[in-house]
Amino acid sequence: MSTDNRNIALSIVVAAVFIAGAIMFAGSGSNANIAGAPPANNVSVVDGKQFITINAKGGYYPRVTVAKAGLPTVLKMNTRGTFDCSAALAIPSLGYRNMLPPSGEMLIDIPPQKSGTVMRGLCAMGMYSFTVNFN
Repeated sequence: MSTDNRNIALSIVVAAVFIAGAIMFAGSGSNANIAGAPPANNVSVVDGKQFITINAKGGYYPRVTVAKAGLPTVLKMNTRGTFDCSAALAIPSLGYRNMLPPSGEMLIDIPPQKSGTVMRGLCAMGMYSFTVNFN
């Protein structure tokens, strides 16, 4: 086998390892919502106020939340060593734009929403997003 053929074979093996690693890494997000999967249980109601927990690091999880309409709501954004663009949160329908702390939580008050409202949050670069469907 010539040196050129060995280099080509080695390049193919390295590329296959990277592709397999990328597929395994992308599929490892246990909190990620997948189309057709039931929404995560990240909503609780305490004393008539609804709390929605979203984790921010390398994206937002869960990506889809179903919440009750007509309740005052608090969006609880959790971070843990978050230094990527998901720390720069924007919620356009609320006119909200702020930096999340690198670690900790930030509480965001949301007024009662009408049934059928879809609230979308996204990072500053628009790469990551989450939605809350109020029903």
